[in-house]
Amino acid sequence: MILKHFDRIWKSESVKRKILVTLGLIVVYKFLSVLPVPGVNVEALQALRNFLSANQGLAFFGSLMGGGLENFSIVLMGLSPYINATIILQLLAVVIPHLESLKKEGESGQKKINNYTRYLTLPLAFAQSYGMIVLINTLVAGTGGKLIDTSNFFGVVLPAMIFITAGTMLLLWLGDLITESGIGNGTSMIIFAGVLAGVPSHITQYISVDNISLLLALLVMTLAVIYVIIKFTEGYRKIPLIYTKTGRDERSYFPIRVNQAGMIPIIFAVSIVTFPSLIGQILAVKSSGRAATIGQYLVEHFSMNNPGWAYIAVYFLLILGFSFFYISIVFNPSEIAENIQKRGGYVPGIRPGKDTAEFLEKTSNHLNLYGGAFLALIAVFPYVMTKFNNFVNLFDLSGSGQIDFLISGAGLIIVVGVILDLVRRIDTELKSYDYKKFY
Repeated sequence: MILKHFDRIWKSESVKRKILVTLGLIVVYKFLSVLPVPGVNVEALQALRNFLSANQGLAFFGSLMGGGLENFSIVLMGLSPYINATIILQLLAVVIPHLESLKKEGESGQKKINNYTRYLTLPLAFAQSYGMIVLINTLVAGTGGKLIDTSNFFGVVLPAMIFITAGTMLLLWLGDLITESGIGNGTSMIIFAGVLAGVPSHITQYISVDNISLLLALLVMTLAVIYVIIKFTEGYRKIPLIYTKTGRDERSYFPIRVNQAGMIPIIFAVSIVTFPSLIGQILAVKSSGRAATIGQYLVEHFSMNNPGWAYIAVYFLLILGFSFFYISIVFNPSEIAENIQKRGGYVPGIRPGKDTAEFLEKTSNHLNLYGGAFLALIAVFPYVMTKFNNFVNLFDLSGSGQIDFLISGAGLIIVVGVILDLVRRIDTELKSYDYKKFY
């Protein structure tokens, strides 16, 4: 059955070309991720890699953004500025009537919003590049020397900021090429490639310490969680609709997914929950007295390598909270209820208009409670399992430090979502190919 699908893909010239273009552009992206920023101290890069191996939160956030933190590359920030710009415009659309009207104009309006997002990405990337340089330089300076001479702003720092900003815009352009000429959403594909890039090193970590039993257990757990995520991602509730405008009742439904927010809450939560640990390390190294004590407390309880229960609780609540926050922005029940009423439709047992909007909002919040809690549970599950293992001593964690899936829980949600989207796109292309054979 699988070989039959591969044969159909190989015979379809358009699908085969799009897949090859996508793979080629991902190779270009991986090449860019190993090119260090000009002016960087190459000898200090090993200290950065050691720091990232000891701070999985920052490393994971870098992989989510599709960047190359471990090499201090020109795509250091990945797509982070673009994602931030997208979020800012979505927030502004709530308070700026012009942006709200553009969202209602369909494809032409969305195209203008996308252009505004790119315009905003440029200054955000430039400003964020300076913050990233200073932050990483401060964190690594105590272990392996400075990565960049920050005392020379115009000669070293400014050119580095320009290269990093250009790297982000180049990565955004590659994503657009994948969307237009490849197969799949370009932004998602780059993040997908960044998450998968860390899997081989994760596997070899267990092999190097001869911990095969734990590796096999994690493989089984990973496959089981993938199955659950697929069922969860594909799950939705059908809201029944009846349309009477045609003179006879036509039954349809409006689907509301359980996981409406996707990976966005996880990206928000990771960016915030890793911040206390980074601040703690700076305070512990650069300060003394009470500030150093606070820094030590933050490092001890908010480190992703050995997180405390406070970290786990905060991480869980952040993901759940951001799920409701994001859905409140992108899901407008009043607008949906209005569109249903304009088309002559109604929900059985619910009055059109305000009552329908309240029903849709209540249903969405109910589903989002389960969806957000599921996302949060998958994200914190490795930490809870590590705590449980430390209590019962089921597996030897020497060399690994904690139990995690072969792909992190949050990364699994991203990978499964992108793969399911790819399957749909390839299936659509193949059906189009089969249809064209009748001409």
